[in-house]
Amino acid sequence: MELLPGGLKFRQLQVFRAVLRTGSTRRAAAELGISQPAVSQHVKQLEATVGLTLFKRSANRIVPLLEAWELLRNVEMALTSLGRLEASIFARKNEEKQRIAIAAPSVFGFVTLPKVVAVIHAKTASNVRSISGSYEQIGEHILAGRADLGISRLPLDPRLFEWAPLGSARNVCIFHPDHRFSRQARVDAEDLAGETIVDIDPQFAAHQMNFNALRFAGAEPDILVEFDCNGHEAGYVSAGLGIAITNEIIAREYAAFDLEARPVEPSALYHYVAIWQKGRTFSGALNTSLEAIIAAFSEPAADVPPPPAAD
Repeated sequence: MELLPGGLKFRQLQVFRAVLRTGSTRRAAAELGISQPAVSQHVKQLEATVGLTLFKRSANRIVPLLEAWELLRNVEMALTSLGRLEASIFARKNEEKQRIAIAAPSVFGFVTLPKVVAVIHAKTASNVRSISGSYEQIGEHILAGRADLGISRLPLDPRLFEWAPLGSARNVCIFHPDHRFSRQARVDAEDLAGETIVDIDPQFAAHQMNFNALRFAGAEPDILVEFDCNGHEAGYVSAGLGIAITNEIIAREYAAFDLEARPVEPSALYHYVAIWQKGRTFSGALNTSLEAIIAAFSEPAADVPPPPAAD
């Protein structure tokens, strides 16, 4: 399926999409596993084929023009359709067997996704591909046809996605059971003064909210470790190296770790959803997979020691 209508080539469209998504030919080359000159050549060939200038070239970089962003919408739809065709052919060759691709932050691989896979395995002949990424990347995996379903958070664009609610969560502080917070019913911003903190990278909104609250309370954060995705903090915190702020749904994934959690203020509210591309037609196996995700989130969390009663 290399040659497409109008003389377009599948690889050209893949490269074009990667350049716009990553923001540079260098990062696109790394993502696709090809050389940077090869990326540039594919882009030039695509421009020649469609008869449009898609990028402004300046020094060693290219800047997408409006025409490039407009073309990207059609390219996304075309590549998604081709991905679905490939999946359909695969399913027909394998009779009832289907591969279900689920995109979710890697932290859900601790508790929730194993439950989901167990149900899919028991009820269908399908196998599962688990794809990890940030919430933004989850949406990209869905739109690109790499994933059938995803676990993400609102807000989402209703023009692109449909979703089913999974649950809502507020912030909690997680810590080692021997920590002084185990004697409290709640952790406030001023309680964090003097604490060693394991925290998510500064580009995340949760980081900004947590530390703005701490600074408002008159304390400067003492950050020991920064991590770039949910899940990494559990090891550091269970080793007694510090405390971390997450939310109730993420904290459920840490059932295997020796941790305790308490509500933390100020807090935010997060709404988790199972997502799929708008207009997607569901097979029986896909329906079963969605039901399994919803059921996994509706199960009660593992037992957590209750907070002490207030004096």
